[in-house]
Amino acid sequence: KSERNKVESVIRSRKERPTGSTHFGDADWDEEQVDEIGDATWGEVAKACCVHDAKEWGKIFVGACGALFFLYFFLFALELLGNSAKVLGGCRAGGLLSDETNPVAGLVIGELATALIQSSSTTTSIIVSLVGADAVSVNSGIYLVMGANIGTSVTNTIVSMGQMADGAQLERAFAGATVHDLFNLLSVAILFPLEIISHYLYHLTNAMLPDSVGDGEKWEGPIKKIVSPFAGRVLKANKDVIKDIATGKVENCDAYYPVLCLDGIEDYKHCASKCDKDAGEEVGVDCGRVGLITCDKDSGECPGFFQNGASLNDDYISGGVCLVLSLFLLFVCLMALVNVLQRGLAGMSTRIIYKATNVNGLIGIVIGAAITILVQSSSITTSVLTPFVGLGVIQLEQMLPLTLGANIGTTITGLLASMVSDNVDALQVALCHLFFNLSGIVIWYPIPIMRRVPLRGARALGRATRRSRLLPPIYIIVVF
Repeated sequence: KSERNKVESVIRSRKERPTGSTHFGDADWDEEQVDEIGDATWGEVAKACCVHDAKEWGKIFVGACGALFFLYFFLFALELLGNSAKVLGGCRAGGLLSDETNPVAGLVIGELATALIQSSSTTTSIIVSLVGADAVSVNSGIYLVMGANIGTSVTNTIVSMGQMADGAQLERAFAGATVHDLFNLLSVAILFPLEIISHYLYHLTNAMLPDSVGDGEKWEGPIKKIVSPFAGRVLKANKDVIKDIATGKVENCDAYYPVLCLDGIEDYKHCASKCDKDAGEEVGVDCGRVGLITCDKDSGECPGFFQNGASLNDDYISGGVCLVLSLFLLFVCLMALVNVLQRGLAGMSTRIIYKATNVNGLIGIVIGAAITILVQSSSITTSVLTPFVGLGVIQLEQMLPLTLGANIGTTITGLLASMVSDNVDALQVALCHLFFNLSGIVIWYPIPIMRRVPLRGARALGRATRRSRLLPPIYIIVVF
């Protein structure tokens, strides 16, 4: 076996192997097409996965620990990126969402607001709250969530740029990221005019509504519980600012400044606890005031970038610094994660990899939805999967159903938000978001000829990166 491994380590091309199989890390790895990959047995997969000597198991353990380490900080960087975006774009996003607009404007506003705060979950929750408060009509809310569906895919498109150093990886990663964009854009292209003409989503969900909705509780996924506290030690965004501006409670962010902490003590009780106006409590006497950056209610601590007496510009500067820091950390962790995965997969046959990852499309959708419900963010799901597509571990055909599942999973946040409101209109908008995504899946996924449209479009965009690596940033600016 050791002699065979030595011979195998010298071979770097499928042309030199008697079986003609390609192994991960071969010089001609990128030349193999999907239809050229042979079919492995599950016995071969089990052997490649589980049959190792003590030295190999040691390497696998170290590699797994390294991958988990960089994955955690990759997720931390994504969380910090989202917090930074909410600080920098929260005031603008709240202002955008506050206006009752025509359908086209609503669509664009939903996309821009989501791109600004880097979270469709936050946007849809705010939209549901606005509808529940009768600040926005159900019909307007439908167009806003359609736009939010487009805006959510900006994060994994940014992540794909982390593989710019390798042209082949960038091609695959960008294709894996944009297949999500194209599905959302194609769904909007059909369902948006259909909704304007027939209001089918409105009527469908209206027929499903109960007479009343009971109060529910907010649920937070386990990954958020692991990552958010650490990110909150650096920067914690005040989502109430976005909601208050959107609902018209305040006109702009100036109402929250300067930041005021009672007795100069920086903690949640003295800075961020809210006044009870019914009891006659006043800001500066009975409670403090926070702006775009707030303190953590559970721990009672304020983040590192929180400052008593801060102005709006001070918080913007803090958000900008954290944005740069998060992007730097994001790309460093991405490159390190890719490097660890490459080392772990080196020498693995593509037949084995493809067999292990080639799951049924329906199962892929369920997996994508389940992961997103756990992490409470479709951006996290697709952003974590994008590097695997770039490496060639996950084929584009497998990435599509996973992203479709992520689209379904992210609607759960809106449904949970609607349960907090006792207004059935809020539940109707949340249901519209769910059935919009389900309708898009029914149109674009089951029929092979329709499924090929987003896949071919994504592949074309991926190939275009070979001609110019400036395409990804230009694409993000133009689309989002």
